[in-house]
Amino acid sequence: MGLICLVALSASLPIAWVSISKALLFVYGLIFLLSRSWTNVDKDPPNVLWTTRIILTLLVVFAASLVWTQADLENGLTAFVRHAKLMSTILLVTLIRSLCEARVAVIAYAGGQSFLLLSSWMMFLGIPIPWSVDAPTPYIVFSSYLDQSIMFATGAGIAWHLQNERIWAAWAGVGFAVLALINVLLLLEGRSGYIIALTSLSLAAMWALPRRLRAATLVATPLMVAAGLLVGSDQVQERVTKIFAETTTYAKTHHVGERDSSAWRLNAWYRSAQAIQEEPLLGHGVGAWTPVVKRLQGNDAKRIFGEGNLSNPHQEYLLWGVELGIAGILLLFALVVGVGKDALGLPTNTRRATVSVAVAMAVACFFNSALFDDLLGDYFCVTLGLLFALGLHTKAKAGPSTATAALQTKETYPA
Repeated sequence: MGLICLVALSASLPIAWVSISKALLFVYGLIFLLSRSWTNVDKDPPNVLWTTRIILTLLVVFAASLVWTQADLENGLTAFVRHAKLMSTILLVTLIRSLCEARVAVIAYAGGQSFLLLSSWMMFLGIPIPWSVDAPTPYIVFSSYLDQSIMFATGAGIAWHLQNERIWAAWAGVGFAVLALINVLLLLEGRSGYIIALTSLSLAAMWALPRRLRAATLVATPLMVAAGLLVGSDQVQERVTKIFAETTTYAKTHHVGERDSSAWRLNAWYRSAQAIQEEPLLGHGVGAWTPVVKRLQGNDAKRIFGEGNLSNPHQEYLLWGVELGIAGILLLFALVVGVGKDALGLPTNTRRATVSVAVAMAVACFFNSALFDDLLGDYFCVTLGLLFALGLHTKAKAGPSTATAALQTKETYPA
């Protein structure tokens, strides 16, 4: 149980903690699975999840692509290992054996998120904290504004939806959600964080209202909040203006400046589309994104994509498309749908929290390599594993009659 809590806590800590806890989880998980197979123990809850089947399938496909990858073996294996972090979700659901353990793990996870959030607010208030990194942007504790803003925006939804799950006091869940969303929308600079914060807000507002109003609420909430931010926040105005300026310049000149993040993304996405067009069926193989787009970019490749061959397009769907062809994109969509399908069978509070995370992950993958990236990808994998474990054990303890009733009242999108 100590290892599970370490993994849950480390999702909010520096990458060194994440790497160590993940390595320990994989080693212990492998030993546990081997011992279980030797002793012929009955199947555990993760075997009934579509998410488990999809993750195992896509990892087999990624491993097979090592045969034809256009990357060298070292970079191919490195990329495969980064994709393989998805196994963390399966291992956590497998190793958490009771509702008590699931709640303790979620408390450890919430403790790490709270520590991260309070540290960021302390920096805003001018209180020195010796454990923060020397980040180029303000109020960043351990990583980058991109990682931190997406984590806070996603965590706000979890804290809100689990406030009635008797894991923490309702006021604590509401307080975390409010402070996290304010931090993302008014203090941090992450544009992806803005979008995911609007997504979390929209889902929470939708589920808080009667069914007949949910579709309208899902559309109106992000529009109203975005309009308010554009009018009232100079930082949001500046970031949106920068997006339009960089996008317009790239559309006219196809030039990527040194600090033009939007233009860099557009160029990377364009080269990714070219790469998919070259190999639409099998793709270029795991780890091949950087060498392929550098070849397509030509003389400017090193300036834009840097040294080495471990870059990514900041777009998960295109990354998988380049590596595995159209099938890769379909596999990623299948993963998101599988997580959503599994979530719909969980009790109400955990169901809503899990769907909120699944939607946040799907949205983040449109603007970043959210699963491939270290730290952020581990955060999503650990979060989903903890929520699935919590939901499955809550459902099991509720008994057959309650579980049947929950299945009969499953929510749909947006109902």
